[in-house]
Amino acid sequence: SIPVPRLYEIVTDLRQRISASKSFPDAVVTGYGHFGDGNLHLNISNPTYDDKLLDLIEPYVYEWTGKTNGSISAEHGLGLMKAEKIHYSKDQNLVKVMGALKKTLDPNSILN
Repeated sequence: SIPVPRLYEIVTDLRQRISASKSFPDAVVTGYGHFGDGNLHLNISNPTYDDKLLDLIEPYVYEWTGKTNGSISAEHGLGLMKAEKIHYSKDQNLVKVMGALKKTLDPNSILN
């Protein structure tokens, strides 16, 4: 989630960042989501997969979100793919508290 007044800036910034690389002229950056509460989903497509494109996106998106006091995980939760990225938008002490809550509420680790 991103503060609503800055919601679409990340889309514009990513378009400029990818375009400036001159490596992915056919890449398309689109944003959609639940704009009223700041939840933005990024869709970045390119005709072929390329790790260099991913390197332009990550960790840039996480850093950008943290700098705007946003959260890398809003309504969908963190999941396994982003667990190591939470430090970009949450304080280390808060991450510890969340881990303790998870362990208390899900001692068998069966929930996401």
